[in-house]
Amino acid sequence: MWHLFAVDPVWAIALAAALGLLVGSWLTVVGHRLPRMMEHDWQQQVQAYQQGQQGDSAHHETLTSTSAYTLWRPGWHCPACAAPIRDWRRVPLLGWALSRGRCAVCRGRIGWRYPVTEILTAVLFALCAWRFGPTPIALCAMGFCAALVALSWIDLQTSLLPDVITLPLVWTGLLVNLSGALTPLPLAVLGAAVGYFFLWLLFHMFRLLTGREGMGYGDFKLLAALGAWFGLAALPGLLLVASLAGVAAAVCLRFSGHAQRGQALPFGPYLALAGLVTLFAVAGRAAWF
Repeated sequence: MWHLFAVDPVWAIALAAALGLLVGSWLTVVGHRLPRMMEHDWQQQVQAYQQGQQGDSAHHETLTSTSAYTLWRPGWHCPACAAPIRDWRRVPLLGWALSRGRCAVCRGRIGWRYPVTEILTAVLFALCAWRFGPTPIALCAMGFCAALVALSWIDLQTSLLPDVITLPLVWTGLLVNLSGALTPLPLAVLGAAVGYFFLWLLFHMFRLLTGREGMGYGDFKLLAALGAWFGLAALPGLLLVASLAGVAAAVCLRFSGHAQRGQALPFGPYLALAGLVTLFAVAGRAAWF
């Protein structure tokens, strides 16, 4: 593989890990805020529908009250008391460790998911630099990993896989494969289409036989995205890894008392895990584009 950027491999891995810490810190914000922003949008739509013909002014008041909460505003703050997080406490991982995982104001615990997400993202970015070298495909792989980490966080918390992440992931997969970086473009298109249709068909068959919904439409879109990145031939392996991981997790959760028989569990994190496994498994076949 030809390396576009003249960077020593060790430095490339170190820089990628540092970038991963920064991106991981931002992903914790995305994971926490994006579902709440979606809920605000849903409430806004419901209110707008209920207002009906009451006039544009009432709708404007609703829009103003719900649009202030974004990924950027308000600034970082404690999830318990809303106290601002300032200075060195904002440094990824180090700030959490030095404050012993507690808010400086209310002494409430700041969840372990925050440093774990930062560490996980740093490790994944370092692996991308190690496997792909200092190339454009490594940057694309880092973006892919970041999206999967964010989707896993959100799905575990809310059982949602937001379109604002899954749909761009489909298109970026197709763009990455314009020159066959990970798979030929025709196979990427087929992978996206078949991946979506297969889970869509499975969903409707399961609902017809049991009267219950076994998964959500976000899972269809996520598998379509993975198909766009890795192609049609990768779909059986993706589904096998995701299914085995899901079954193993369900057994562990049930025996540990964290899940009950018949309880619905999110499938997105296991699809994400399968995507990461596939990403690094196909690294040897990847080419610069």
